Amino acid sequence: ADRAGIPVKLSFTTPSRFPTRIETAAYFVVSEAVTNAAKHSRADLVTVEVARQESMVLVRITDDGTGGADPSGSGLRGLARRVAALDGHLTVHSPAGGPTVITAELPCPE
Repeated sequence: ADRAGIPVKLSFTTPSRFPTRIETAAYFVVSEAVTNAAKHSRADLVTVEVARQESMVLVRITDDGTGGADPSGSGLRGLARRVAALDGHLTVHSPAGGPTVITAELPCPE
């Protein structure tokens, strides 16, 4: 967040650490989404939320930029593959005019 080039607001509501494979996937999702927002979206703010909901870890990155992120682009497609390898799901909602919301749902049984 400190090196993002735009302000990043972090919100974590997790009682403990997750397994390494989950933390690694979450890191890459956040890193790529924040980098994309800084490079392409003309956003003024990115919000990163990480929370546990039952047996899932939800990672949501929202930017207030111009939208239009292409889920079939190489970076987002790579993230979707990384999340799917853990039996998770990645969604990208980025209408023209914004905002962009990228959500990773990562299975994480207790």
